Amino acid sequence: MDWGTILDNSISQAFRPLTAVFALAAIGLNVHFGYTGLLNFGQVAFMAVGGYGVAISVLQFDVPLWVGVLIGIAAAVALAALLGIPTLRLRADYLAIVTIATGEILRLTIMAPSFRGVTGGSDGLSGYNRDYEDLNPFSSGDYGIGFLEFNSAATWSIVVGWTLVLLAVLLVWLLMRSPWGRVVKAIREDEDAVRALGKNVFAYKMQSLIIGGVIGAFAGMYLVIQQGSVIPGNFSPAQTFYAYVALILGGAARIWGPVVGAMILWALIVFTEEFLGELVANDYISSDLMSPNQVSQVRLMLVGLGLVLLMIYRPQGIFGDRRELMLGEQ
Repeated sequence: MDWGTILDNSISQAFRPLTAVFALAAIGLNVHFGYTGLLNFGQVAFMAVGGYGVAISVLQFDVPLWVGVLIGIAAAVALAALLGIPTLRLRADYLAIVTIATGEILRLTIMAPSFRGVTGGSDGLSGYNRDYEDLNPFSSGDYGIGFLEFNSAATWSIVVGWTLVLLAVLLVWLLMRSPWGRVVKAIREDEDAVRALGKNVFAYKMQSLIIGGVIGAFAGMYLVIQQGSVIPGNFSPAQTFYAYVALILGGAARIWGPVVGAMILWALIVFTEEFLGELVANDYISSDLMSPNQVSQVRLMLVGLGLVLLMIYRPQGIFGDRRELMLGEQ
């Protein structure tokens, strides 16, 4: 067993761009679910409109990348309004149903042959991130220390990704310390009481949905920009599941909960896959019981089992507080 390689790969995964993507997505969900009590099961829809908003605008309209980012933000705001206006005056489960359906509708629409000329269909799009690559200040070579050593492109993506995460954390921290943040947390606990005090609950919910959705859109934009291509498979329903796992693992309604949760989640996923792979390769697990091709599926089963145990024995997550789960107990 090569424990050194297993641990090095697992720890380094916690700092890679993909982890930053899900940290951003989970921060957006934290605004929705953790602080406001909105059941958004379609965060991937905001990621998709952000990602494809950038790619399509740059390729179809030949605009600079920063204009594409603004278009991605506008698309997220429009989607939040489209989802929120008919649902936010109703019970929480209506928003959950609409958001999860919207995520799948968007993905299938992107894959539709009739839109292939714009979205690229199942083949996706590429060639829209040249401005991002040109901004890379790191010359060719490796940067970092020991197993946390990355090439220049990865280093640039890591710097950009985690800068976005820190800015999102700062934004949420400032919002939740403001009067606005105190109102949305009160809405999570008892929106009737907030309404009785003369607050426009619908307006606050809509603002929260927009803010969390825009943060999710940044996750999608960063994902497709740093990897240089985008396909519909990047925005499957599983992405929302991963973001929720990161949020629950770290602790809902905690500023750093989604970030730490995302880092631990992806480190565990890589550790489990590498560990099982070593067991199979060294015949500690018979090939009759598990083949190398089954390792990826089994790792998700084990991570899912761990999540179930977490929900049973520590449902508030690592940094969470049981009082923040009052929504689910009402």
